[in-house]
Amino acid sequence: MVTIKEIAQRCNVSIATVSNILNGKPNASEETREKVLRAVKELNYTPNSVAKNLKLKKSQTIGVVVEDMTVFCAAGIIDGITKCCEEHDYHVLLTNLRLYKKYQDAYYTDNSFIQPVEKEIRELLSKQVEGVIYVASHERILKDCLPPGLPVPASMAYGYSRSAEYPSVGVDDVGGAYALVSHLAERGHRVIGVIRGKEDSIHTHDRLTGYQKALYDHQILFNPDIVMAGDWDRGSGYEHTDALLEQGVTAIFCMNDIMAGGVYDRLAERGLVPGRDISVVGFDNRDLSNYYNPPLTTIELPLENIGYRACGIVIDMIKSRDGKERKKEGGVQIREMSEACHLLVRSSVADLRK
Repeated sequence: MVTIKEIAQRCNVSIATVSNILNGKPNASEETREKVLRAVKELNYTPNSVAKNLKLKKSQTIGVVVEDMTVFCAAGIIDGITKCCEEHDYHVLLTNLRLYKKYQDAYYTDNSFIQPVEKEIRELLSKQVEGVIYVASHERILKDCLPPGLPVPASMAYGYSRSAEYPSVGVDDVGGAYALVSHLAERGHRVIGVIRGKEDSIHTHDRLTGYQKALYDHQILFNPDIVMAGDWDRGSGYEHTDALLEQGVTAIFCMNDIMAGGVYDRLAERGLVPGRDISVVGFDNRDLSNYYNPPLTTIELPLENIGYRACGIVIDMIKSRDGKERKKEGGVQIREMSEACHLLVRSSVADLRK
């Protein structure tokens, strides 16, 4: 690998002169500058950023720990982190724990994976990352994933640390469910059944809260008999469809698009068409939801925004700590934040006002 010393010797100038020119500093003639830059190009010189960063004690790198890259939410969140890093001239160092691949969703309630998480964070710190972002695969409270007293700023995306040290950025499930159910109510639906997710899920709790709030604001009585206990899988959507139809619902709110697919399956067997005979809505905007027949009205999760914001918070803390930006009174404010969802109106909702 070509060094600055070799470039200096070739151009018959000092190493300091070459360094100043490469770093855009003045005090070199235009002739010398052109000669050095020409030599850099001819010799295919590449700066040793590792050595430079060690000298400056700055790596311009954010470490990202992802529970599982194969889970549908991960790609969008990481894309948001990458976008934010690009805008602020930071690099991403990514670690994929593959927890879902190894344990399915059993790890959601099992703390045995905390130790490997801490090991990966120590590995990232050994590589001089300036900040850490933990990306969860399913929103839940993760008190121990980010160990207390990290020497660098950290945040959590799509999960909640409940820590005074580390901010968390999640999704506004309440607002998303509210928008979805309001859309149904505004089209004349008064008996809106629900197939919820697992009982211990934050998503289930918040989406049910948004459902109830929308009913209240549209003067529709809440009926617990038309709230069915699903498990996020397609089979539970299929399983509960008959019971809801027997209760006389005109619309079914599925708390994810996968369960909505199960509802579509059962309706097809009964000769019923979504969007004509019965309305169906989902949540999450999985890729397949736009290919259902008819396409499914659903809620798009703000995954890119979650990643972008979680990363922006970490970079702001790095800059505040380094004194590059004025600190807010009392330091950087630590809190839980949520990003708004977006309603996607497609063809699966009938307008009963017509």
